[in-house]
Amino acid sequence: MTVTENRSASARTIAPRLADRLHHDDLVPDDVREVRAEVRAFAEEHVLPLAREIGSRDEDPAAFPFELFREMGRAGLLAVPFSEADGGRGLAHPAAATAVAIEELAHVSSSIAAVYDVHCILAGHALTHGSPQLREAYLRPLVAGERIAAFATTEPEASTDLSPSAVQTVARHDGDDWVVNGHKRFITNAPVADFVAVLCRTGEAELTEIVVDLDAPGVQVGRPDRKLGNRGQLTADIVFDDVRVPVANTIGVPGRGLAIALASLTRGRIGIAAAGVGLAQSAFDEAVARLLDRRAFGRRIAQFQHWQFTMADRATELENARNLYLKAALRLDRGAAVPEPEAAMAKLYATRLATDLARDAVQAFGGYGFLRELAADGWSSKVEELYRDAKVGEIYEGTNEIQRWIIARQIFGRDATG
Repeated sequence: MTVTENRSASARTIAPRLADRLHHDDLVPDDVREVRAEVRAFAEEHVLPLAREIGSRDEDPAAFPFELFREMGRAGLLAVPFSEADGGRGLAHPAAATAVAIEELAHVSSSIAAVYDVHCILAGHALTHGSPQLREAYLRPLVAGERIAAFATTEPEASTDLSPSAVQTVARHDGDDWVVNGHKRFITNAPVADFVAVLCRTGEAELTEIVVDLDAPGVQVGRPDRKLGNRGQLTADIVFDDVRVPVANTIGVPGRGLAIALASLTRGRIGIAAAGVGLAQSAFDEAVARLLDRRAFGRRIAQFQHWQFTMADRATELENARNLYLKAALRLDRGAAVPEPEAAMAKLYATRLATDLARDAVQAFGGYGFLRELAADGWSSKVEELYRDAKVGEIYEGTNEIQRWIIARQIFGRDATG
């Protein structure tokens, strides 16, 4: 049964995965292929039954899928990116394995893939720079799924620009503590997280990453933002009012916070590219199933050359997008500190493709693609959700305009581009 045949208002199935026929992981290491198969099976068993509800309900901490998150921890999915010393799997290719895990999750639920990305790649990777004591206190429970993590760089007036002069969240020394004051915005997982890695200004020209427990006195987490899409990915403001944090909660060396944040965000761009591929593949699969099923003028829609050529182009773009993010991730695994221009190319290309393919899928479904639910009998499809979810990929973890600038810098050099 495909989505196009689903007549239930609550159940959801997925169309046949055409990537299995069109894409071949011949250049991908065995451990990465094994993680892909494992996460796909998990997603279809555990995420798929909840996907429609997660993607369509309004943002509410009470509705967050805590049990699903804990099951991801028990199944070892959250351990994929990390070393055995930190409770992880110690894979030979952790960046590539993490990226394919995100692709497989995003194929079923864009929101769950985004939660995984922030928890594991952004907050988790930042914590790998911490002291052994900090990793034991925060990273190990993150890997086990016992505590939920957030990562905070963006502020009301600082997002793309994270220079010390732009960041207004300040931490000052007071004995054995930092005292943190400031305001962060659009912080994924904030309404349900236990702690957050915060980028703070700690000197006139210094930024430092500090772990703050969200139940500490002086921390106020706002109500969840109401968003166009990715509604299961809860975001909110966090305000810090004279919050005292032990100096021992400093991640890495004071003053080196921007380097840690940017390294995490580079990995995050690869994760968002992988999520874009997962979403784009889902839209492609749904559209193809519909085009084969729907008829007009006595023929299946798939028999019209317009759609044959359109989907041939999209299949080629999907292959390119997947190969780009895998190449960037494998370069990380092979020691490249900053795998550019591939990371920027992958994020730019995959998220743009996700938006384009989601629009194509809605068009392929016609009026039905514009429906959340058909009043007559409760029929629904996934494509309107994909259309809502796709756009944010072109915006967060570095807008696509910034990705173009990063690529241009590789072409012309910093002297020309700044």
